[in-house]
Amino acid sequence: MIDLYYWPTPNGWKISIMLEEAGLPYNLVPVNIGKGEQFKPEFLAISPNNRMPAIVDHDPLGGGAPLSIFESGAILLYLAEKTGKFQPADVRGRYEVAQWLMWQMGGLGPMSGQAGHFRAFAPEKIPYAIERYTNEVNRLYGVMNKRLADRAYLAGDYSIADIASFPWVAGYERLGQSVEEFPHLKRWLDELHARPAVARGLAVGADLRQQGPMTEEQKKILFGQKAKA
Repeated sequence: MIDLYYWPTPNGWKISIMLEEAGLPYNLVPVNIGKGEQFKPEFLAISPNNRMPAIVDHDPLGGGAPLSIFESGAILLYLAEKTGKFQPADVRGRYEVAQWLMWQMGGLGPMSGQAGHFRAFAPEKIPYAIERYTNEVNRLYGVMNKRLADRAYLAGDYSIADIASFPWVAGYERLGQSVEEFPHLKRWLDELHARPAVARGLAVGADLRQQGPMTEEQKKILFGQKAKA
């Protein structure tokens, strides 16, 4: 059994979707990031960067004691290796997937997060920041659109690269984007939305999602942290 430490956000959805796609049983452990539960010592022992998602696999690959993993990309790589699914067996195929997974981790996710922050949560509207990150997300959508022009998925067959990227594209409207200008990306997005396991993964913890605007205390918890001794 796998314990999934989770909150319904794009990074959380990556792992709930992967677990549903792979058919792995898991136990949901909510981590309410708006209340600061990610800073509890018991969670930091699993995820020292105080970020979810994280997992603890009680029947780990290779056997032995339970294995904890943090960082969504590392979790996806582990689950793909554990199940033999959504990652090619050959070296070239694995690294094609790895390239696009790293592209999401280093580009699409962080830039989308910054665009969302400055568009919706920053205490003041900073036109330069909004334009900078909105434009960068648009550029990244263009990269995906070109990549998907002659193939169904980002790295050959459906893979963890697609699973990682999908949640960060699904919320395109709040990032000031339109997928209508990216027909190949739109086709890919619609196809993934239609996958039953993706729908199940997106529904995990739906009742946990906050209704209404974020409070100032929640913003302080999420956006105001510094290093602590």
